[in-house]
Amino acid sequence: MEWWLTLLIIFSALMFLFLIGLPVAFAFLFINLIGVYVFWGGTAGLDQLVMSIYRSVATFSLLPVPLFILMGEIMFRAGIAPKMMDTLDKWLGRIPGRLSLLAVGGGTLFATLSGSAMAGCAMLGSVLVPEMEKRGYKKPMSIGPILGSGGLAIMIPPSALGVLLACLSRVSVGGILMAIIIPGIIMAALYAGYIMIRCWLQPHLAPLYQVERSTFLEKITLTLKYVLPLGSIVFLVVGLMFLGIATPTESAALGALGCLVLAIIYRGWDFEIIKNSVSATLKITVMMFMIMTGAMAFSQVLAFTGASSGLVKLASGLNLHPMLILIFMQIILLFMGTFMEPLTIMMVTLPVYMPIIKQLGFNPLWFGAIMLINMEMATTTPPFGLVLFVMKGVAPPGTSMTDIYKAGLPFLVCDAIAMGLIMAFPTLALYLPSLMK
Repeated sequence: MEWWLTLLIIFSALMFLFLIGLPVAFAFLFINLIGVYVFWGGTAGLDQLVMSIYRSVATFSLLPVPLFILMGEIMFRAGIAPKMMDTLDKWLGRIPGRLSLLAVGGGTLFATLSGSAMAGCAMLGSVLVPEMEKRGYKKPMSIGPILGSGGLAIMIPPSALGVLLACLSRVSVGGILMAIIIPGIIMAALYAGYIMIRCWLQPHLAPLYQVERSTFLEKITLTLKYVLPLGSIVFLVVGLMFLGIATPTESAALGALGCLVLAIIYRGWDFEIIKNSVSATLKITVMMFMIMTGAMAFSQVLAFTGASSGLVKLASGLNLHPMLILIFMQIILLFMGTFMEPLTIMMVTLPVYMPIIKQLGFNPLWFGAIMLINMEMATTTPPFGLVLFVMKGVAPPGTSMTDIYKAGLPFLVCDAIAMGLIMAFPTLALYLPSLMK
């Protein structure tokens, strides 16, 4: 059977299972069972599948994933983020769109403490949207900034999705986590620039209001109390890894321990917070790892059938500039993001994409940063972005999905601009990894 026909049958079957609502992990498992039985020699192939599943998760580089998730769960459930938001609010003063800018700043800071876009959106939405509505903010300036900045958890370490991408691509975990920092900051800057320009052009979207004055001493005190300790967590996770003092796993462990210590300092010992955080972490991690085991075996099936090598030869044989092929790959990811969640997209496409990227001579870290921007967009792409539904859950009564879709579109444009900048100037993604010790 021709490799392209085999690839078409496998992907068609996989998409069909997704469309009928079968959980992603079981869809992969079903395809893998049939694939290895047919192509790997019957029952002997099933034995190889079991060994492949074990090897895909029995790897030290995956350890940061549950630890990053645990960090976000502890910070979210301990309620530390609202105190940080209040402190940032006092520094902003009376500038146009101040609460929208606060959402971007708070979302960026919270992204350094949580690997979950959904947790970031839920926290920002529950804390800020009611206040914005009370101050007369229109939905483009209340819901939109939260949709954009909530997703920055994918782009700024600790990023569980970044670790999974590194493991699937077989590249440095630390390198990927460093490569996404500058792109994430660029995205936040684009959000802030858009908010300021639009509030200047349409002041009615974010009316000015009287702000309670705070003394400089009060601001400094609150910053030292609520922001600086969170900065220490950032240093434990990113700084130690960048300096070469700790591995990604060790940094993740220190970050989780630091979050636990802060939660105890601010809230006291609360066993319910610890229990719920660990329970939620276990559920999310098991789900991710089940999907990953299926995806790793899936990539091996594709390689064995010759589909992967066939695609590489096809891509390298096209009379197109490599950058055009890269752009076409991103368009496919954008389309998939309209109806699939990021983890599933990565699991389906990376086994196909990475051999092509290496054949074309592109840096895998650079491509990984571009792909994660695309995955961040997938969380807010209509009609099925996960963050869109999280926002619907915390938005004020009367907010329709259409309102949420419209509010998020300008921020998707900002994401696309950021992606274009990273594609045009690879150094933006590769500079920090090049400095790592």
